[in-house]
Amino acid sequence: MMELAGKTGIITGGSSGLGFAAANVLAEAGAVVYAVSRSGRPKLEGETSHENVIHLAADVSDYKEMGELTERIGREHGIDFLVNNAGITVKSLAQDVSDADFEKVLQVNVSSVFKLCTLCYPYLRQSPNRGRIVNITSMAAHLGFSEVVPYCTSKGAVLSMTRGLAVEWAQDGINVNSVAPGWFPSEMSRKVMDEERKQKILARMPVHCFGNPRDIGAMVKFLVSDESEYITGQDFAVDGGALSFGY
Repeated sequence: MMELAGKTGIITGGSSGLGFAAANVLAEAGAVVYAVSRSGRPKLEGETSHENVIHLAADVSDYKEMGELTERIGREHGIDFLVNNAGITVKSLAQDVSDADFEKVLQVNVSSVFKLCTLCYPYLRQSPNRGRIVNITSMAAHLGFSEVVPYCTSKGAVLSMTRGLAVEWAQDGINVNSVAPGWFPSEMSRKVMDEERKQKILARMPVHCFGNPRDIGAMVKFLVSDESEYITGQDFAVDGGALSFGY
């Protein structure tokens, strides 16, 4: 089914992991997807993207570069959706986190997300139906995790940003939602997950297994499709039931 035929959008962090999978899911549904990453190409050797995925090299924290990129895409093709997926983390005890590392995490994970939303705003409000923004949050927006406190801080901020933008831009014809991934195989998760933490994570969710990155793509596809016309300001956990798991 080509639910997204005729739609054009941007996804950041599209060279690998969840962003790469989501870009392909959206493209398979008919969208033209500009996948922005620092490398501007699939990160893993031998990986190929759908023909509707156009990889572009850019740094989300370089606002001049991102402004030129969004203006070019917006003027030539329009922008119907934006998926803010790019993110970074550092693994460190809170008391040992440097000011530079803390500020870098917030710059990439929060400030750059807000800036790209505002850069895309004039084009999203011109989308034939309602424009769509999907921000990728995290379980860390809802739960506390040790040794990644800057990351937790940033994802909590993105969740609040999502709700604020949804309210402010509702009358401008833009829906703003977020997706909170649970645990998926990714470069970022491998950086912070040793074997002990891996076993704790698997025990923490009812399904006791990691997710498929395309599961995130499926939720993003729904949120940028016409089927989500009446949904805004919401955060959707794709987490194997982790947030619901009691004792």
